[in-house]
This record gives sequence, C-alpha cells and structure tokens, in this order.
Amino acid sequence: MNSRPLTSAHLQKKSKNPPPDETYQEAEYLKALGEKQQQVSIKLRDGEMVKGWIEYYDRNMVRLTREGAPNLFIFKHDIMYIAEGDAGGGRQSPQSKPRVNNRSGDGR
Repeated sequence: MNSRPLTSAHLQKKSKNPPPDETYQEAEYLKALGEKQQQVSIKLRDGEMVKGWIEYYDRNMVRLTREGAPNLFIFKHDIMYIAEGDAGGGRQSPQSKPRVNNRSGDGR
C-alpha cells in the first residue's frame, strides 16, 4: 500500500481537460430571445444601457428593436452583456448618445 500524499503534479495528470472556450450556444440563445420577442437590456462597453428586443443577429452584430426610438445595429464586440427583462435599471443620461451604427434609414 502506497501512503505517499498526492502531489500537485499527480493531481494535474488525473484532472480532466479544461472547459472549452466556446460552447456554441450563443446562436441558440439569441434565436430563442428573438422568437419570443423577449425584452432585453444590453450593456455596452462604454457603460451605456439600451433596451428592446433582438429582431436579428449574425456573427458580428445584433439588431435591437426599440419602441419609440430608432432600431440599433450593435456590434457584438461592443457588448459587455445581455440580460433578459429590465435588468440594470440604470437610466441613460440625456447627453449620452449610443456609439452604435444606426442603419434604420431615418437619419438619426
């Protein structure tokens, strides 16, 4: 019977592989949100919070449809997180303008 304590090197050999960097569930999640027209809050990297529902998405961007405001095309690299419902609760200051591409064609 071997009574030596397990060393970190021994434990590393027995440990499983690290989890994958990508789960490939993003498209499924965005599709479900769009089909349900689930209200979401999107926090942008600059701290701004925008709200609406995801009408369209692709590899690089999402289209956020908003009531009473222009629709937004938001690049995914500008998104910190997406929360379902009215998360965040933070109000957008009147002086701040979204730093996103507005391609709704209304010139705003």
